[in-house]
Amino acid sequence: MTAINDQRTSASSVAVNQTLVPSWQHRYARWLVVTDAIAIAFSLALAQRVRFGGSLEAYREISVAIAVSWLGALWANRSRSQRVIGSGAEEYRRVWLGTMSVFGGIAIISMLFKLEIARGYLMVALPAGVLLLMLFRWAARRVVIRAREKRGQCITRVLAVGSAPAVHDLTAALAREPWSGYEVVGACVSGAKSPHEMVISGVGTIPTFGNELNVVSAILATGSQAVAITATEHLHSRRIRDLSWELEKLNIDLLVAPGVVDIAGPRLHMRPVAGLPLIHVEKPQYHGAQQFQKRLFDIIFSGAVLICALPFLLTMATAIKLTSKGPVFYRQERIGLDGKAFKMIKFRTMVEGADKMVAQLADLNESEGGVLFKIREDPRVTVVGRFLRKYSLDEMPQFINVLKRDMSVVGPRPPLANEVNNYDDNTRKRLLVRPGITGLWQVSGRSDLSWEDSVRLDLFYVENWSMMADLLIALKTIKAILGHSGAY
Repeated sequence: MTAINDQRTSASSVAVNQTLVPSWQHRYARWLVVTDAIAIAFSLALAQRVRFGGSLEAYREISVAIAVSWLGALWANRSRSQRVIGSGAEEYRRVWLGTMSVFGGIAIISMLFKLEIARGYLMVALPAGVLLLMLFRWAARRVVIRAREKRGQCITRVLAVGSAPAVHDLTAALAREPWSGYEVVGACVSGAKSPHEMVISGVGTIPTFGNELNVVSAILATGSQAVAITATEHLHSRRIRDLSWELEKLNIDLLVAPGVVDIAGPRLHMRPVAGLPLIHVEKPQYHGAQQFQKRLFDIIFSGAVLICALPFLLTMATAIKLTSKGPVFYRQERIGLDGKAFKMIKFRTMVEGADKMVAQLADLNESEGGVLFKIREDPRVTVVGRFLRKYSLDEMPQFINVLKRDMSVVGPRPPLANEVNNYDDNTRKRLLVRPGITGLWQVSGRSDLSWEDSVRLDLFYVENWSMMADLLIALKTIKAILGHSGAY
């Protein structure tokens, strides 16, 4: 009985300490209030300066009213909620919705009461405010990510609860994206009778603290700030409800991972039915209007790139021809949509006959998994070719493949025929969409990725394709190319 009372006392002490000491999320949210206010004030002052010149008295009351309404809309849309700040697109979406609600309200009020609010003033304030709000939010995220990567700060310590395979998958998934801010520091494993250590491939070891009955003591031992319940057959609904009440007293967050992996947020919808929180997973979208949008984007984007880059393409072709023997272009058979072969066009970056040298260099292959063939310092690459590869300029002619409908601007990596021969049924899903010049694999490490990670990212793209995702990947590709990470 004394031990139980001591444990409750310790738990109460933890709760009090966590309540008194603000978490990094609280400090982060307070800083966002300051940066949001600065962004809004600057955008309105700029609009006033541009529209009315040096007269800062004009529209002063209106500017103050708009600023207060704008900050209020951001608060009402919970744009600084601890559930969305720091990662994901939801934070930006809420900032956008809050901003649009303010300016939409201004338009309606102006029309109803016939207020003569200068349109030039609003036309400057709106884009300037959105740009600054998004920019400040992005900068704040970079500070947090740097603190996580460099100093191990701004991390939420997580206790995983569930079956051994589920805990393993959850820990590995969170470790793959350290910028998400969650770190599994311990586990309570279903059926475990005594504490031991669990080995997580690619991560290391984490301590376990018996089964689900030891959650509170495990929290105290690890200093966890959240409990993540994943797939387990031992925790029924009543026990989870009781556990949520216990964690509430400790000021500990409760997370439930339903085991639905590699499904993007827009495809998941919570639907309460008969008191049960059912998760509805939308079907992947490949056809109809979505396919038309993707094709239209491919044509416009590829045509614009080829026309604008024509002088640079001619310069690169001349450099290749003058510095090494062989053709300017290199055509290689790749496998595209539905397993159909096509000739992918690239600028030649290797010496002539490089394909015949693969067997001689097999021992130098650095690709994990044995399916791909990659060498960081490949002796077959020419001097000009090394420069082109560094900035992915050798892939520019692939926009011709896009116009020919062989490829898309964004999609899975175009595989070789011998790779496809080794595909299992799951990996073959990569062929459900056209391969892309860029994709998740391009902005997530490129040649530095293992075979398993490359497949996982490609399948995630196939399962969760959207037009917005394509636009974001295209923008991130520019950063990846300029940083030339994983390019060799």
